[in-house]
Amino acid sequence: QPVEATDDAFWDQFWADTATSVQDVFALVPAAEIRAVREESPSNLATLCYKAVEKLVQGAESGWHTEKERQIILNCCRLLTRILPYIFEDPDWRGFFWSTVPGAGRGGGDEDDENARPLAESLLLAVTDLLFCPDFTVQSHRRSTVDTAEDIHSIDSCEYIWEAGVGFAHSPQPNYIHDLNRTELLKLLLTCFSEAMYLPPSSDSSNTNPWVQFFCSTENRHALPLFTSLLNVVCAYDPVGYGIPYNHLLFSDYREPLVEEAAQVLIVTLDYDSSTSSSPTVDGTTTGTAMDDVDPPGPDNLFVNYLSRIHREEDFQFILKGVARLLSNPLVQTYLPNSAKKIQFHQELLVLFWKLCDFNKKFLFFVLKSSDVLDILVPILYFLNDARADQSRVGLMHIGVFILLLLSGERNFGVRLNKPYSVRVPMDIPVFTGTHADLLIIVFHKIITSGHQRLQPLFDCLLTIVVNVSPYLKSLSMVAANKLLHLLEAFSTTWFLFSAVQNHHLVFFLLEVFNNIIQYQFDGNSNLVYAVIRKRNVFHQLANLPTDSQAIQKGLQRRKRTPEPISRTNSQEGVSMEGSRPAAPAEPGTLKTSLVATPGIDKLTEKSQVSEDGTMRSLEPESLQSSPGGNPPSAVSDGELWSGEASHPRRDRRRLSSASSSGQWTPTPDWVMSWKSKLPLQTIMRLLQVLVPQVEKICIDKGLTDESEILKFLQHGTLVGLLPVPHPILIRKYQANSGTAMWFRTYMWGVIYLRNVDPPIWYDTDVKLFEIQRV
Repeated sequence: QPVEATDDAFWDQFWADTATSVQDVFALVPAAEIRAVREESPSNLATLCYKAVEKLVQGAESGWHTEKERQIILNCCRLLTRILPYIFEDPDWRGFFWSTVPGAGRGGGDEDDENARPLAESLLLAVTDLLFCPDFTVQSHRRSTVDTAEDIHSIDSCEYIWEAGVGFAHSPQPNYIHDLNRTELLKLLLTCFSEAMYLPPSSDSSNTNPWVQFFCSTENRHALPLFTSLLNVVCAYDPVGYGIPYNHLLFSDYREPLVEEAAQVLIVTLDYDSSTSSSPTVDGTTTGTAMDDVDPPGPDNLFVNYLSRIHREEDFQFILKGVARLLSNPLVQTYLPNSAKKIQFHQELLVLFWKLCDFNKKFLFFVLKSSDVLDILVPILYFLNDARADQSRVGLMHIGVFILLLLSGERNFGVRLNKPYSVRVPMDIPVFTGTHADLLIIVFHKIITSGHQRLQPLFDCLLTIVVNVSPYLKSLSMVAANKLLHLLEAFSTTWFLFSAVQNHHLVFFLLEVFNNIIQYQFDGNSNLVYAVIRKRNVFHQLANLPTDSQAIQKGLQRRKRTPEPISRTNSQEGVSMEGSRPAAPAEPGTLKTSLVATPGIDKLTEKSQVSEDGTMRSLEPESLQSSPGGNPPSAVSDGELWSGEASHPRRDRRRLSSASSSGQWTPTPDWVMSWKSKLPLQTIMRLLQVLVPQVEKICIDKGLTDESEILKFLQHGTLVGLLPVPHPILIRKYQANSGTAMWFRTYMWGVIYLRNVDPPIWYDTDVKLFEIQRV
């Protein structure tokens, strides 16, 4: 039966107990009981929520606490963290926190002005006040405790930022009690924001989360110091701990849970669809003096606004160094295994890095300005290679590839890849001597030939990245050159070309890579030229691809005999690096969350042309004309244009290249002709025409079987004046779109759901944003 709100003795028992942890609260308040109260005595659940928020508000108001009051604040925090997901999962309750509570139990309406605030707002404001509460979550600056009561509202929280870094130079004394209290409050914030998990993914990614919207608005007077505190705590964290090996085994690290929580709260507050609004970035012309310069009208979300306005070099340096340090932490292979603490929040860091580059173009340019970008690249390639066989880590594969796609749209990225690769991170890839470009190509080859089948939608993206950097690659190693040719060989088999409507795009991408290198970087690339000459039959077969119905049918028959998605034969694998473990599939029973489909590469990118002086101009998308032969416009109308996406609903694109077996689409001679005639083979054919006779002559004259002589000849050879006029360089730059914004939202919340297991905040509640699946 309903209990009166005024019955303090009854309600106080929920938070008065002194020795509890958040785990205890979860054990004492089982899910079934919360749901039963919600269904059978809703007024009690409402009163409980209201009372718990009231306690937090009082705690925030008083500003100075006894030990007992602190315990009450923490217990209310834990209780709300426990209950909120059950409020969100029931659509009838979802508006509850946004309604204003009648004056019941307010003690005679002495605070009428406050009665108008929705409960959610009171809760968020109380939590933010508590995050800067002296002697609770921050060091008190004053020694005497007199007169502090009315001071909590006059506190300038910018003086209490949690960690040195962006916009703050002073590093406070570490205090593990404060860290623990902050962590509990942030956990509650994250739970408030998690209402997003209970709404199904919608194509309209602009529907904002009301909790995040209020929290990141000017109503939150601590928005700036809180943003800065979260960012600095994450970027300043060093899990190795003062260089003493094994020190994480000696003492418990109170900072790490805080850093994880801070990273998760940060990425959720930055969940903002930049494609629907004008970009929040300040262009290079605005002269900002500090982050709080109010000239450029940024988005209403202050966190996105602040992030987009960071501009001091030393701030960029601090952020980049911090993110790179944390991302490379799992790779740190010292001579003492386990000597460094291994962090688990690399996925949150990748989302944060993505947001930084997407919302702050100055940061992106800073990252690419020096070879520091390679400290981000190598860990990403490590994660991609490591996760390629693991179904539960498809999301990690996607975000890694998205970041590389974003970086590859800038010329500097391609240039940086020429730096020799000397760091020997153990990875199960063939041993090679070469540059970071070789590493990238070898890892991509490994993903394509030995990843699991759900990665097929990423092939377009992987090859787009290689095309984007190819004009700048000064000299590929023999290993990488062979890998590229092996991919061409695999993708140009007739069954692969004829078995799905967009498979031939992969061949176009690879030919574009070869053309870019031959036209713009011929001099240093004798290994690639040699590999092209050795595999010349692949190019001749492509030029003579049969187009009659009989040949098409025969090509498709061949597929039934070779079930492998891509043959791994003819790829000289060689020995893997020492100390590496093969990429493992997911353990059976591993939980994973579903993701929405990502947009096709044509939606993800827009084409830009690089002019002589290196500047880029955007190319207007050409209109799709029907190709001759009466094909629908969805067939390729330009070797670059993407066929089939218009005629194929999104969900089919998720399936494998064998989607045709369901009989929706069959290849026709007209269709093959429509793109075969556009294969850009001229440059390569000319190269073969000139060089093959010369190489054969050398072999006959000197009786050579040794490739080093041929390579020497190719190094000194030249094709100046013999090749067709160089084509303009085309770069496909990532462009923000609501499809990826929605993908990021489902991915981010999926990660947060799976990572919060102790206590399991959302486990077993009726989440709608994604499905939880077992591998």
